[in-house]
This record gives sequence, C-alpha cells and structure tokens, in this order.
Amino acid sequence: MIASRIIRQRLIPQTPSHLPEDIHPAMRRILMARGVTDSSLVSLDLDQLLPPDALGGVEVAAGLLADAVAGNKKILVVGDFDADGATGTALAVLSLRAMGAGDVDFRVPNRFEFGYGLTTGLVESLANDAPDLLVTVDSGISCIRGVERAGALGCKVIVTDHHLPGEVLPAADAIVNPNCAGDGFPSKAMAGVGVMFYLLSVLRRVLRERGWFSNVRPEPNLASFLDLVALGTVADLVPLDHNNRVLVRQGLERIRRGMTRPGLMALLRMGKRDYRFVSASDLGFAVGPRLNAAGRLEDMATGIRCLLSDDPAEAQELAGQLDELNRQRRTMQDQMQQEAMTQVDELLASMDRKDLPSALCLFDASWHQGIVGLVASRIKDAVHRPVVAFAPESEGSQLFKGSARSVKGLHIRDVLAYVDSHHPGMMEAFGGHAMAAGLTLRSDLFPSFVACLPEAVDAVLDGAELNAEILTDGELDAREISLEFAVCIEQFGPWGQRFPEPLFDGKFRVIDARVVGGSHLKMIVQAMDGGDPVDAIAFNALPEQLPGSGVVRLLYRLGINRWRGHESCQLLVEEIVK
Repeated sequence: MIASRIIRQRLIPQTPSHLPEDIHPAMRRILMARGVTDSSLVSLDLDQLLPPDALGGVEVAAGLLADAVAGNKKILVVGDFDADGATGTALAVLSLRAMGAGDVDFRVPNRFEFGYGLTTGLVESLANDAPDLLVTVDSGISCIRGVERAGALGCKVIVTDHHLPGEVLPAADAIVNPNCAGDGFPSKAMAGVGVMFYLLSVLRRVLRERGWFSNVRPEPNLASFLDLVALGTVADLVPLDHNNRVLVRQGLERIRRGMTRPGLMALLRMGKRDYRFVSASDLGFAVGPRLNAAGRLEDMATGIRCLLSDDPAEAQELAGQLDELNRQRRTMQDQMQQEAMTQVDELLASMDRKDLPSALCLFDASWHQGIVGLVASRIKDAVHRPVVAFAPESEGSQLFKGSARSVKGLHIRDVLAYVDSHHPGMMEAFGGHAMAAGLTLRSDLFPSFVACLPEAVDAVLDGAELNAEILTDGELDAREISLEFAVCIEQFGPWGQRFPEPLFDGKFRVIDARVVGGSHLKMIVQAMDGGDPVDAIAFNALPEQLPGSGVVRLLYRLGINRWRGHESCQLLVEEIVK
C-alpha cells in the first residue's frame, strides 16, 4: 500500500568543518549532516538574528503603525485561527500597547462564519465601527477582495504574512512578507509570528527616532515576548533555519527561567510539562495542539485571550477550557481517522493493481472541517501519498473545505496551482505552503477534482519517485550512549522541522522487557559493544514485537529521564525494526 521504505544514514558533507574544536565528536557529525559546518551557525544568541533591512515593506508598514500609535488611532489586529496566528496576534496587541498605543484590539475570523483570512464578510462586520488601521497577521496575502473592501471603508491596511502569494497582490498600504517575489530577506522560513516580531522591532526603532519614548513612556523590551514567537514558530511547523532557531532558542530560554506569559505557563501545566526543561517538542506536542483546538472547534479568541491575560487565575481557567476542547478534538479525530482508513482500505480492495493512486481525496459528510487537516496528515503518513481530506463547509452547504498534506519532495501548493491552471474555476480558492494547503471546492465538482489530482501530482513530480525514507544519524558506540551526550543533544537544540532531532540506529541485547501503562514496552537493553545497561521505552509496542533471539534493532532518540531530581539516560524508541 505504501511506497518502498528505506532506512539510511544521513550524508555528512565532505567540505572542511569550521566548527569549534570542543564540540563532542558525535555532535559534530550530527551538525554537519544538517548543514552546520561553520561556528557562526552554532551560536543562537539574540545578536545572531538577521537584520530587518532587506525585509520588503517593513519600513513603510512601521511608519504607518508609528503614525497610528502617535495619533492615538484605532488599530485592529486581524489574526488567523491557528497557533501561529494566535501568537502573532497576541504579540502585536501586547507590543503595541507596551509602545503606548491607546486603542488596540483584535479580531480573529471564526472559520465557520467567515472562513480563512480577511474576507469581505469579516470586513463588513466592522463597517459600523471601522478601525483607522487594520493589520493582518499570518494571513492577507491572498485576500484581494477583503483588503479592497477595507480600503473602501476608509481603513489603511497592513498585510503581514508568510504564505506564498498568488499572481496578484492585495492593494494594501503596505505588505510585509519575505516570500513575495523579489523580497531580499534571506530567510524565507519565518512563521507569521516571526514576521510580526520583525515589524514590531522596526516600529520600536521608528518611534525611538521620533522621540516617542520617555521616562513616562519607557521603551519596551520586545525580547520579553519571544516566548510567543517560539511557540508560534514551532507550532506552525516552519523549517528551523538558523534565524528561526535563534528565535525559538531565545524564547525557550525565557520560558525555562519562568519569564513567560501566564497563559503559556498554564498550557504547559495542562500538558504536564516542566517549564524548567521545556523543549521545542513540548511546545509542538503539548501547547500547540491545545491552543489550536480553539480555532479548530470553536473560536480562537479564547486562545488569544489566554495568551494576553496577565492574571494567572484567569489564564489557568482559559487554559482549562482549551484543554477540554483538545480532548474533544482528539475524540473526533480518532473517529475520523478510523473512517478515513476504512475508505483507503476499500479503495485498495476495489483496484486491480494492489497499489494506491499517486494522491488521495477523502470525504465524509459527517466530518468536521476544523479537523480534516489532522486526518489528512495522519493518512499521508500511513500511505506516503499526498492526501486531501474534505468536509462540508457547513450543514447543507454546497461547498467542500479541503485540507491537503504532502510528503517530502512534492510541493502541494504547486500541485493545486497546476489544477487551477488546467481546470480554471474548479476550485473556488486555494493557498498554502509546500507541505500543507487548503482549498474550497463546489461539491458537484468533487468527482472531477478526485480524477485530476493524481494527474497534477504526476505532472509536478515529472518522473521523480516518492519513496518513504527514514534518515538516521547512524550508530552510537557504548560510550556515547550516556547522560552526558543526552544533555549535549538537548543543549544544541532547538530541534524541529528541517533540523530534526538526532535519530540513531543500533542493535541491542534485551536484558528485560515488560509492559507499562497498558500499551508501552519498557526495556533494559545493552549495546552490542558492551557498556552499561540502559532503560528504553517504546510507546504503543508489545513484547510480541521483539525477536526471539534476544537481540533487537532499534531506531531511537537519546533522551533524559528526569524523576524526583534524578537524571538518567534513556532510549526513546521510535521503531523496533523487523
């Protein structure tokens, strides 16, 4: 059912290394395999951030914001309904208020009422009390009609976004987006919250040059909001290039020192994470989903209020609401995933060739449009094909909302652009990134889309093959399987998209194995070349998966088990290789 699956070791460039001599030899190999060959890329201090000079439109946008702040104009921040949009919105509101803006508020589109971005419906809802300046976060680059309508109402509009633009740009007063054609900013990987952070840093400089700050109105330290930037960057799954790693590292260090928003701290507690040792994966797996649950099921305003709150008790209450929404989301997602896999199995059974087409479209009238993206992602992982999962826009609607997820090597927005160019009008709207995209489709055109999507995928691939591939960092010897090296790995984080946490491949003798928590395999193993026995945990695994020989091949990460003040090394098993 899936493409051929390969496990291979990451290639280490043969170019000379200019890394510091005191770096652990194994860490040196890991860094070089990720393209870090120079000491300048090792430092993640704040002064390593790229300067904003080359970011197109940022000076114009900062000037407009400065005029609005100094003139006490009404500023409205319009965010997106995911974690990136929520953190960017909270960052903008908090920073503008800290800089002395007297009239700042936010709106976030309810996906069920207005849909994505600055739609005309959302703008019309502002008509009776229109802001002087409207600032989008993590959206707007494709909102041609919404921006036009806002201008007609007398609003100045600043679009800040990071999504790929279409052929036509909105007629905004300023656009800040590193992915616009011709933009000279070196990093194209920033999340929407990162773009907003850069704009606010330039705004602060403009206000400083205008003599705005004083003893009565002190200049704010924008670094105090880097916890939000870290959360949004990690949760949006953008590549962790060097610039993003600086932003995330600096945010994580603030959280570890307890210098974080009460709402973020409350969400960490809900996820049973210790803020003193928080990692990027904690933000991605414990905080991000709880924040996203509000936008998926109800209204992201709850999540934004949680991040904005200065009252720990209020923040804890709002975090509890988000946690409950996340529980509901998980239940719905599990059901939808089972139904989606049933569709895949039925499709496979109906085919003469026992192989799936190069792309899958899945739909059920009962599915929830806020969760189809998660379902598409899980099915994509299972079948190693690009997947588009659809749900009705609303009950009785003739429109389908689709969420697409792709695999490495296939740019899914390019696929949708191919469909649009060869079948004009088939899609009502589309947009997104290389790995994720969204679209709106008339229900009567769904069969046509199902038929043409694999053709589009094949055309974009142009003969290339999509093989399921697992890249490892090779074997560790017994001396490297240690608490010391586990701490080293942790210190060289953050790890994440396009800068993956080290994954190792090795054979071990199984000394002991037992089931814990009902479905997790707890083992004590020893490397084949000796060394001390070490704990290993394989989640959702059973003893039956172990070979009878007592020797097992594991794909694993090297982690730190912290318990009651004691630290020890442990293997976090990703897979027991058959």
